[in-house]
Amino acid sequence: MQHRVSQNLKVSRICAGLDEFVNAFRNRDLSHTEFPYIYLDATYLHVREKSLGQVVSKAVVIATGIRLDGGREVLGLDVGDSESQPFWESFLVSLKDRGLSGVRLVISDQHTGLVAAMSKCLQGAAHQRCRVHFARNLLALFPKTHKHMAAAVLRTTFAQPDPAAINDTWETVRDQLATINPKTGPLMDDAKTEVLSFANFPKAHWIKIWSNNPLERINKEIKRRSRVVGIFPNEQSVIRLIGAVLADTHDEWQANDRRYLSEESMNQLKTNYDKQVAAITGNDQHNQDS
Repeated sequence: MQHRVSQNLKVSRICAGLDEFVNAFRNRDLSHTEFPYIYLDATYLHVREKSLGQVVSKAVVIATGIRLDGGREVLGLDVGDSESQPFWESFLVSLKDRGLSGVRLVISDQHTGLVAAMSKCLQGAAHQRCRVHFARNLLALFPKTHKHMAAAVLRTTFAQPDPAAINDTWETVRDQLATINPKTGPLMDDAKTEVLSFANFPKAHWIKIWSNNPLERINKEIKRRSRVVGIFPNEQSVIRLIGAVLADTHDEWQANDRRYLSEESMNQLKTNYDKQVAAITGNDQHNQDS
């Protein structure tokens, strides 16, 4: 009995120390640089909800970002309802309160609550709807015999060399697929702006910003670790384990000398952005006149 109590105290101390470490990581200052690109994604775990007396599926929301120098960082995580606008607003506001700034593109799936919260909390930032998730939604409209063809046709949009060609190909694909299933027309019309947002950014970045794939490795590791646990006893235990996983990933990224996006291409992003700001404010014409 005494040995069991001693073991429990030891486990409690370990958990307390890990909670302190994870909380410090989750709440660290983010004002040391700007993050032009941020990725938001949710993965789902089983958590025991004592108030309901049952096990429920809860979303673990993760934010990562790319700095101005092209390096990556894990920005934050939380547990909640991924379709709830108030939840996403709270999460995004917490990132801004910690110093998040300079966001120009948010890459994510089409969570209803997220899209509404982003337009409110990250005004001025564009939204890139993950092309992979969109493709799944689109292909769900086709019978199995047509899915391969539809997927191949859609991919031609993303193989184009410039924004104009991308736009034209999208319209061609839209008309072609709509002849097979008319429902694809409205779906592609509604999604066009957000699925093709990447085309407004440097071409060298396209493959890295047109989907949430950069978070796939993290999600796989989270799933691997969570399988060992099975059902988490509470939300805090989720944050403790996943927070530790993310902190390790963050440290690996900082130790890697190779940037996720090159500094040269990030400088191109900054130059393009400065030109856009100048055009909006009229400073560009002023500079030319002077």
